[in-house]
Amino acid sequence: MLLARTAIPHSADEASDICRHHEDNPLIWPLMTLLKASVHSWKVHHLAAELQQRGLMSQLDDNPEKDLFKRNFLLMNALYELQEMLLPQQWLQVQSMDIKLYRIAPANPRMLQLQDQALRDYYRDWRNYDTCANVVKEMLASFWHSYQQYIGAVPERLAYLEALQVMELEGDASERDIRRQWRKLALRWHPDRPNGDAARFREVCEAWQVLRGSLA
Repeated sequence: MLLARTAIPHSADEASDICRHHEDNPLIWPLMTLLKASVHSWKVHHLAAELQQRGLMSQLDDNPEKDLFKRNFLLMNALYELQEMLLPQQWLQVQSMDIKLYRIAPANPRMLQLQDQALRDYYRDWRNYDTCANVVKEMLASFWHSYQQYIGAVPERLAYLEALQVMELEGDASERDIRRQWRKLALRWHPDRPNGDAARFREVCEAWQVLRGSLA
């Protein structure tokens, strides 16, 4: 099991700024691809190595221990977010040494989640990532840039209003509307989902990158 550090106190403004980015972890989508394509279970450090090999994760700190902690935090955050997104149709088992996607969810997934609720809460709270809000924002932006290149997305070609159309949103869409719709469409069109479409997924990613810039 991954050991969680004691939560680090932040100012109210900084804590709020960090928490705003809890839905933006781009590792969710390549992790879905890796897990969908595997019949065996993964260990968290093997997932990290695979993402590094694909150019989707790089060194996060010069200190080896801090680098390991930050890498594990990002992966566990993405895995717990993905687990929640896939319910109730599928079940993603999230244990640091036994990570596996099951095609059918168990009858009592919420009971299983309660067994590691403290760990889940820790890794889904960006205030526990040992750095400031601006660094979190820059790091996520860098990951998004790498992932866009990996899937061939070019967000610069979309204007704001075009991005709203791609996301099937009106001009007065709120920040909450935009984030919710991004999750909904990304999950619908991800190429490893039933009836997924790689081209539509790229287009939605491009639109999301245009719109998320307005949420900063």
